[in-house]
Amino acid sequence: MPTPTPAPRCPGPPPGSRGIDEILAAARARLRRLDPEQAHLAHRGGALLVDIRPAGQRAAHGTVPGALAVERNVLEWRFDPRCPARLPEAVGYDLPVVILCQEGYTSSLAATALQDIGLRRATDVVGGFAAWRIAGLPTLGPTPPLRPSSAAPPVTAGRAYR
Repeated sequence: MPTPTPAPRCPGPPPGSRGIDEILAAARARLRRLDPEQAHLAHRGGALLVDIRPAGQRAAHGTVPGALAVERNVLEWRFDPRCPARLPEAVGYDLPVVILCQEGYTSSLAATALQDIGLRRATDVVGGFAAWRIAGLPTLGPTPPLRPSSAAPPVTAGRAYR
């Protein structure tokens, strides 16, 4: 039996680069992160709760009532008060924004990106939507998958199921 070929080694990182764990730690050091209960209270007190998860993830796992859905790839453009593509809610730099992702990783990076454009009160939720749901806070969904029409039963491997 031939000996398996080992996987190619990753080249050493370029000088000055940082791994994602270092980048995440630096981002979180800048934030006053909120646990789900604190985030819920902040939202009830007027902070914008912004869900940056993709639509498919929101459909699969559920949403938070009243959260503003702004996918991660357009977040900075929607919240920069200087940008013509900003949302009506992006009224200034003192806006309290609480970012929510699925597990609380991407949200940390997103919140620091908002701080970089001047929204100094941007932060995120520790543990993300998953922790929010576990805490028993209000959620909607998940959206059930579409059911096939009852007019034509599904066929699998040559057998029709009724």
